[in-house]
Amino acid sequence: MPTPSDEDLMLAAGRGDLNAFEQLVLRHQAEAWRVAYRFTGDAAEAEDLAQESFLRILDAAPRYRPTATFRTYFYRVLTRLCLDHRRKKRPILAEPFLDAADDAPSPSQQASQAERKAVIQAALDALSPDYRMAVVLRYFEGLSGAEMAEAMGRSVKAVERLLARAKAALEPQLRHLLEP
Repeated sequence: MPTPSDEDLMLAAGRGDLNAFEQLVLRHQAEAWRVAYRFTGDAAEAEDLAQESFLRILDAAPRYRPTATFRTYFYRVLTRLCLDHRRKKRPILAEPFLDAADDAPSPSQQASQAERKAVIQAALDALSPDYRMAVVLRYFEGLSGAEMAEAMGRSVKAVERLLARAKAALEPQLRHLLEP
């Protein structure tokens, strides 16, 4: 039996199939936490936002119509929650981004990487919420312009402008990281 698509699982969840919804959560929970963490910089807040996104998706399941991919729908819900959260509270970043484990870098390499991540984190935190979300969705999550536009509730052109402005704001702060 083929693996059901996210859209099929969401439609089943809308009919009351909680096992289908559980499969959706298992497929996307790490992704949800990662986006929320990169946006807030706080693991506990990221966990709360990820859980809240799934609660909202479950609540809306009976009304779900697969006019776009589930992934796009999922990012739209999560993006709105993150932006609303940011408007209500400006987070204090306590940790740098989490990356995949490296092949045992030396202590000096670890220190250099930590410093680099802290600089990047501070630069991202200085961006407006919309700019930051555009950067997270594009460069950390790999969404296309159309997917970002759908997730952020904007046109593709508007998302492109957000990214261009975000890059322009980041460039002076991060230029020294690109120099040898």
